[in-house]
Amino acid sequence: MRKLKNEELGRLNVDQFKKTVKIPVSIVLDNIRSLNNIGSVFRTADAFLIKKIYLCGITAKPPHKDIHKTALGATDSVEWEYVEDIMVLLERFKGNKVKTIAIEQAEGAEMLHEFKPVSNNSYALIFGNEVKGVQQKVVDSCDSVLEIPQFGTKHSLNISVSAGVVIWDFWSKLNA
Repeated sequence: MRKLKNEELGRLNVDQFKKTVKIPVSIVLDNIRSLNNIGSVFRTADAFLIKKIYLCGITAKPPHKDIHKTALGATDSVEWEYVEDIMVLLERFKGNKVKTIAIEQAEGAEMLHEFKPVSNNSYALIFGNEVKGVQQKVVDSCDSVLEIPQFGTKHSLNISVSAGVVIWDFWSKLNA
């Protein structure tokens, strides 16, 4: 088995990416402290054709060298917007009939592997602060909560890992 060279991978350029049909999923990063986590989510969003990223609260915005270091140019390909108050953004989603889903450990949360996205719905997946998670007022305002099942001692994943798991799950289910 021979490892492929970058030029053999058939990657889209930025213009092609912007014209490509995206999956009906947006990512919301609320109060994310780590610029590396933000950049990593941009990169994952690019890999799986995410519609848009919303940055809220204290979440840093591109351009920034530490975001760029992990995003590897995905801040140029993935559409993004800064909205200071996440509650304003959630109201906008509700007005546009976008299903809002907090990714959090909560009473009554649906396990990610049991969730079946509907292909003609649009979704906004909300990820919260690295320490405090998704704010309770945001959880209360969302249509539902999804939890990533975990079986070890920590019961927490890095935000960029959580986003990768959930984005991959949505992409694979919507493209099955």
